[in-house]
Amino acid sequence: YNQEARVRQHKLPLKKLNKSVKRDIQTRQIQDAITNVEKHFGEMCQIFAAYVRKTARLRDKADLLVREINLFADTETPNMKFGLKSFAEELAKLQDYRQAEVERLEAKVVEPLKSYGAIIKLKREDLKVTLSARNREAKQMTQLEKTRQRNPSDRQIISQAESELQRATMDAARISRQLEETIDNFEKQKIKDLKKTFCEFINIEMSFHAKALEMYTAAYQHIDNIDEEEDIQVFRSSLHPPDYPSRLDVVRANSKLTFDRTNSAKHTSQISSNQKKKMEEEEEEDEDEEDELDVTDDEN
Repeated sequence: YNQEARVRQHKLPLKKLNKSVKRDIQTRQIQDAITNVEKHFGEMCQIFAAYVRKTARLRDKADLLVREINLFADTETPNMKFGLKSFAEELAKLQDYRQAEVERLEAKVVEPLKSYGAIIKLKREDLKVTLSARNREAKQMTQLEKTRQRNPSDRQIISQAESELQRATMDAARISRQLEETIDNFEKQKIKDLKKTFCEFINIEMSFHAKALEMYTAAYQHIDNIDEEEDIQVFRSSLHPPDYPSRLDVVRANSKLTFDRTNSAKHTSQISSNQKKKMEEEEEEDEDEEDELDVTDDEN
């Protein structure tokens, strides 16, 4: 405000005007401080939330990688398979820690920053109350000057206007002190919360990366321990398998054996039939000889 113009307009003592100007400057500073926190805390909250979402997506991609490594390991030589499976297991365990990181960041970093939206809203309400009190004070000042101009000799009306101005001024001063105390506490809490939030962020990240270093070290050892020469030998052996009889040869051999056995059985059966027939013929001859002997005896 233009101080000289306000002196001429309201014809107030310079001391009172200086207090009013100081309060106006203070109010603007408080308003700027609230706006600054609202802007930057909001931006940090959004960026941290995006950071958490990116971390969650990284966890999902790592899970897909673990699955693919396991599928590939199932097609490899035993030594390679063991190394890849062990590597994938360490990588999978790391994603459990990454999930814990995501949950802790959401609870310890994003949510505290998000809560400042409601806090800022309350501080703006306090500032609004203060501005309303300042407006009432300014209105009473204007009313007093109009009364003095219209009724310069009516001391009763002027005294009443002065009393109302005094009450408005005292009310504005009281509310301004309350706002000053509120903003002072707000500033202290802001610094405390900001320190706590950023320290939580660092602790969460350090905890995760310490575990990540442990898991990655174990995973590196599993991969480094894969015996290349052994795997090469297994691979070369698979290219030159030993000369085993083919399935068709086995089937043919089995068929021939079955055929030979069948022929042998038929031959044996035929021999048995011939022998039986020969024995029957011999028995018949014996019977004929006996009959001839009987006839000769009768004639004698």
